[in-house]
Amino acid sequence: MNKPGKRGLTRLLAATRHSRDGLVSAWRSEEAFRTEAVLALAFLPLAFAVGDGLAHQLVLVVCCALVILAEILNTAIESVVDRIGPEHDPLSGQAKDLGSAAVLVSLLLFALAWGLSLWQWWQG
Repeated sequence: MNKPGKRGLTRLLAATRHSRDGLVSAWRSEEAFRTEAVLALAFLPLAFAVGDGLAHQLVLVVCCALVILAEILNTAIESVVDRIGPEHDPLSGQAKDLGSAAVLVSLLLFALAWGLSLWQWWQG
């Protein structure tokens, strides 16, 4: 049996507000998110100058988005772990480390894609 609640456009609008609230929360509480968001805003227009064709441009844009996505998920993991309690627990530490590793992997992918692209662009 379906739970009563918001449906259709009302549900979509509520979900959009929750997403906006999440972005605002990440902006306010996470310096890393602010730094990565500002850098993404700088790199996104550059993707269309550096990228050689639509597929290449899309790869550069997706690499920017993956960093933001990983940082948001890492922040969510940290929030849930911190909500559980302040005491040190190996599984809590592992969860935080894994979230941090996801950010690192996304940053390495960004650096590789953008580094090679900028090198190719610079070489003309």
